[in-house]
Amino acid sequence: MSRVDSQDTARLILEDGTVYRGTAYGARGETYGEMVFNTGMTGYQETLTDPSYHRQIVAMTAPHIGNTGVNEEDPESRRIWVAGYVVREPSRVSSNWRATASLEDRLRQEGVVGIAMRGTRALTRRLREHGAMRAGVFSGDFAGRDTEELLAKVRQSPDMLGADLAREVSTREPYLVKAIGERRFTVAAVDLGIKAMTPYRMAQRGCDVHVLPAESTAEEILALGTDGVFFSNGPGDPAAAGYAVDALRGVLDAGKPFFGICFGNQMLGRALGLPTYKLRYGHRGVNQPVQDRVTGRVHITSHNHGFAVEAPTDGPFDTPYGRAEVSHVNLNDGCVEGLRLLDRPAFSVQYHPEAAAGPHDAAGLFDRFCELMQSAKGVK
Repeated sequence: MSRVDSQDTARLILEDGTVYRGTAYGARGETYGEMVFNTGMTGYQETLTDPSYHRQIVAMTAPHIGNTGVNEEDPESRRIWVAGYVVREPSRVSSNWRATASLEDRLRQEGVVGIAMRGTRALTRRLREHGAMRAGVFSGDFAGRDTEELLAKVRQSPDMLGADLAREVSTREPYLVKAIGERRFTVAAVDLGIKAMTPYRMAQRGCDVHVLPAESTAEEILALGTDGVFFSNGPGDPAAAGYAVDALRGVLDAGKPFFGICFGNQMLGRALGLPTYKLRYGHRGVNQPVQDRVTGRVHITSHNHGFAVEAPTDGPFDTPYGRAEVSHVNLNDGCVEGLRLLDRPAFSVQYHPEAAAGPHDAAGLFDRFCELMQSAKGVK
């Protein structure tokens, strides 16, 4: 094929050989990752800085991205984690009083290779029909290279199955997020890819939150004199994070109140002896309907996960820690969205009750965690 001269040209190449062409956006170069899509209409800065997107190329289904630029208040972590970024129509200007830079400038600054293209709807439909797959974005010096050469590199890139990524995004050293106002509880939060809003939500409720590295042992977690233990969201295959499962089993053995979200829900499932599996294309966005099976109430929730727990949904089931049940289900596909133990103070959900940019239907789950800790204190 003839070489492309323009440095503004870019290509997105999927593992199955599908090629999309567009304009370079962000940094120029090459990047590889699992191709996924996000259906959120707001919150692109939170998406970019969510560690759960580590090693994924994210396509935004909202047609216009970058309108409000970026600021220093909304990031969910210390950096952008997405491997690449796909948008339909980048905003030409940033218009918000809090903006400190344009989105494209920030992408360039952090070396995130992206593409702006008209085919985001076709891309999303392909992923829904054929499942998430590996992909690459190519621009700059890579724009004119042979397609077959680039496709071969895509197919040689790492797969998400078996990927242990929580340790790559976790904090290296423990740190403390202090309670806002009077301190009521001490929480140990294991960082498997935690978002900044999560300890903040607990701090608002009077919790001193000790954020710990992903590989923290049960002994290290319990040594803090914690009233409760929290396991965060995070990237990768839950089957590869046996160290976190072992730590959680120690926490459950000690009878400490436990709350997990997203990856933390998968860790609870595996600690209970349940398998996890990879979803066809995952749930990523802020519009997933989830039903509480006890109350029947439906919450519209924020999601970012490509794996799920497989568990019986026809009633309580036995585990090494007593009876458990599926507490929440996704009304779109029946996916398990929550677990809870009936004989110990432990529960988890697959979605994000802390969601910045919304929705906030499920924010009361942090209150429920505090109630469990208060009840456990009352027993002592």
